[in-house]
Amino acid sequence: MINNLIKQAVSESIKTLYGVETAADGIELQPTKKEFEGDVTLVVFPFVKAAKKKPEDVADEIGAYVKQKVEWIDGYNVIKGFLNFSIADRYWLNFLNENKCQENFGMQKPDNEKPVVIEYSSPNTNKPLHLGHIRNNLLGWSVSQILKANGKNVKMVNLVNDRGIHICKSMIAWQRFAQGETPASSGEKGDHLVGKYYVLFDQEYKKEIAKLVAGGMDEETAKKEAPVMKQAQQMLVKWEQGDKEVRDLWQMMNGWVYDGFNQTYERLGISFDKIYYESQTYKLGKSLVEQGLDKGVFYRREDGSVWCDLTSDGLDEKLLLRKDGTSVYMTQDLGTATLRHNDFNSDKLVYVVGNEQIYHFQVLKLVMQKLGFEWAKDIYHLSYGMVELPNGKMKSREGTVVDADDLMQEMYDEAKRISEDHGKNSDMTPNELDKLYNTLALGALKYFILKVDPTKTMLFNPEESIDFNGNTGPFIQYTYARICSIVRKAKEDNADIISSEIKTDIALNDKEREVIKNISAFADVIKEAGKNYSPSLIANYVYNLAKSFNGFYQDCSILKEEDNQIRQMRVCLAYFTSGVIKTAMNLLGVEVPQRM
Repeated sequence: MINNLIKQAVSESIKTLYGVETAADGIELQPTKKEFEGDVTLVVFPFVKAAKKKPEDVADEIGAYVKQKVEWIDGYNVIKGFLNFSIADRYWLNFLNENKCQENFGMQKPDNEKPVVIEYSSPNTNKPLHLGHIRNNLLGWSVSQILKANGKNVKMVNLVNDRGIHICKSMIAWQRFAQGETPASSGEKGDHLVGKYYVLFDQEYKKEIAKLVAGGMDEETAKKEAPVMKQAQQMLVKWEQGDKEVRDLWQMMNGWVYDGFNQTYERLGISFDKIYYESQTYKLGKSLVEQGLDKGVFYRREDGSVWCDLTSDGLDEKLLLRKDGTSVYMTQDLGTATLRHNDFNSDKLVYVVGNEQIYHFQVLKLVMQKLGFEWAKDIYHLSYGMVELPNGKMKSREGTVVDADDLMQEMYDEAKRISEDHGKNSDMTPNELDKLYNTLALGALKYFILKVDPTKTMLFNPEESIDFNGNTGPFIQYTYARICSIVRKAKEDNADIISSEIKTDIALNDKEREVIKNISAFADVIKEAGKNYSPSLIANYVYNLAKSFNGFYQDCSILKEEDNQIRQMRVCLAYFTSGVIKTAMNLLGVEVPQRM
């Protein structure tokens, strides 16, 4: 790539001119600002001290050297300490010739190294997936695809939180209020049915607290003494003891939930290489706690609970086993991490979990290292901000969540309404229309969420997300469909137009050059997105590419261009653009339709 050639030449120039060794990969280049002439800019201030000259003189000397060494440099100009290189049109046309028919342009070959294991989704079996889970799933899926595009060996895993006090709450409520209701008898999706009883538990719990407080008990004591909560706690103990009746109920209700989850995952386009269940890992976690006790890493308090003292590490004391012997989240996470590392011999364990769990993963990493697991240093928490709505935060136990299934259906309905209003798809079959509406709906949802930096809290606005203008999925999908139409018509006129050699003596205009430059940056964007675990870099890149193509399309005739060589070049540029848009959107888990 041209940037690497320039960096190498700059490195040589600094050694030749000033006798200073500077590694090429340590030299930073940036796109030239639009108000200045040029394509690539070098900031020369880091070299001024060694040169003992004015910044302008240093820039001029380096510029002259690089222009002589790199055949693709057409010229340069100096603005104070900024050296702007102009790259010859023949370079961009040669780049277009060499890459226009390349599949998966910008993606690296598999390195076959130890795998990066990425955990995402991690639902609880006491409620359906909601909008927050959607961000988690989309991030996990997209980051996995981006790392694969960087050549990484990736294993995608899910940890289902299928046991614990929260699961027992749904079970107790179902026993008390359901009168045998099932998904089959009610027609309700299994995860929705179980979630309904989780909400009912919270309502009953609040009533009992209020009653105890009205009888003279203080609120904190009432929370502990409420009968329904005590029942849930007793059920958890029985579950860990293997009580058959409790286990049978647990398996039945979890089975309902898994059926529901699978339907949601399928519609969302999410899958996993392996699914772990906390009910299968917590015992290993308990055994690790016992090992830690034997090694003196952990200690047992008088009430029987087990703790790890992390105060010397700047944290606090962490509970690992309750006084009744039942495990906590940390217990099973110890077991899950160990099992997962052993299963895959992983290079890195990545956890896609909300930023409210930052402390939890600091503790997990430390505790694992104290237990003697060297690989624990490679645990990485990909934390992300919460998703908020115009009317505030969501709360599962109060039933104020935006359900994932309902949201996807609402997006589908809106995509259908907008498409019908435009009235351009009257020749499509019902099946083709159904697929189009689903593609637009999920494209809008996924793109809107993934274009935001993962670390930031975001506000999700369904109406804004499905707009066909602006920085949205449908805008990019429409651009892709438009290009497909152009290419189809071009192929009808000349079947070989894409594969034919482009003449490199064509003079490019600004719009053409901008599109090619954007395309050429794709490999670097993939690399940066992988390094930062950030799909937002891909999302905003592909939006800018679509925007620059539309600017080119508005100003430049493609199929009606009279000059055959220019027409061929523009068709190839359109074709290449469509391939990069498709690849980039696929990295986000977004399909692009050939017709809209």
